[in-house]
Amino acid sequence: MYARKFIHAGELYVGIEPTEIVTVLGSCVAVCFYDPVRRVAAMNHYLLPVWNGSDIQNPKYGEIAIPRTIETLVNTGSDVGNLEAKLFGGASMYDMTNESMMIGKRNIMLAKDMLRKYGIAIKAEDVGGTRGRKILLRSDTGKVMMRYVSEDK
Repeated sequence: MYARKFIHAGELYVGIEPTEIVTVLGSCVAVCFYDPVRRVAAMNHYLLPVWNGSDIQNPKYGEIAIPRTIETLVNTGSDVGNLEAKLFGGASMYDMTNESMMIGKRNIMLAKDMLRKYGIAIKAEDVGGTRGRKILLRSDTGKVMMRYVSEDK
């Protein structure tokens, strides 16, 4: 039996004990990390790619959430070299033509760039598009189950 943890935008969670980590995404992105050596996983859920400096640094910004999640995994005993990642979200929820307003696309690009800098392989992804997603990460296996959120809800 799994414990279940729902995370909201601006949160991250490391499942050391077997846990189902769940979130719902629109233009936000969730990066799911898995350490197959320790059988531990983590997920973050961020709203915007870059911290603007006007408020406190927190994981609602991808450039804060991703390193903080990695740091938390390392602090619990993981080696960055063992980590794998899976990406979800980044939908274009509204008809945006202004590049600076394409939050989903910018969130995806930031995640890929940061993971590349850390040398963490992206094992799977379901990003972009126009539909939201609900994802569930099993912390002991790294398996992610995803379904699209119907447009009429």
